[in-house]
Amino acid sequence: MGLRLLPREEKFFDLFCEQAEAAIEAAQLLVDLTNNFTDIDNKVIAVNKIEHQADVTAHTIAEKLNLTFITPLDQEDIHDLATALDDIVDYIDATVERMVLYKIKQPTDDIAKLAEILLRAAKETSIAVSQLATFKKKPRAIKQSWIEIHRIENEGDTASRAAIAHLFENATDAIEIIKWKEIYEHVETAIDKCEDVAKILEQIVLKNS
Repeated sequence: MGLRLLPREEKFFDLFCEQAEAAIEAAQLLVDLTNNFTDIDNKVIAVNKIEHQADVTAHTIAEKLNLTFITPLDQEDIHDLATALDDIVDYIDATVERMVLYKIKQPTDDIAKLAEILLRAAKETSIAVSQLATFKKKPRAIKQSWIEIHRIENEGDTASRAAIAHLFENATDAIEIIKWKEIYEHVETAIDKCEDVAKILEQIVLKNS
């Protein structure tokens, strides 16, 4: 057995989990907002706070990456994973900001459905990320998670296409169509970012197996 003279910095795994938990919290608030469109300002402020803290965590990862000599994963993979996780929260924050900026009067059934899909994607992403530190012992578990994330992302694509189709079928105000189309696309992008995390995890596992 070789002697490890310089220990690896394992704190990265905890920070990834913090990012994933932030995504769940933000997605849950979006679900709450779409299901109960009251106390809007406070709910948006809550998402803003989560987004700010998620940025702090992402910066912490970047700083540790610059200062750590031996990392548990390739530096590029750590950077890419931290960025993708941070992007999930960024797009959720952008979604709620637009709902206020565009003076949305009432959420649609489609945004509620997309928010629910996003929450499921965020939860499965958190499960996958939590398994990263031990994937060599339990490779099947993390694989099942990234497969499920891909499945949920496909569900999100279908729901997003249906939402936009409903806009053009039912809306008569062109401005409202533009507003809602952008909001739907932001939620879809947040779901896509969950899939980006899954792809990065798959790449990490294959590279380190």
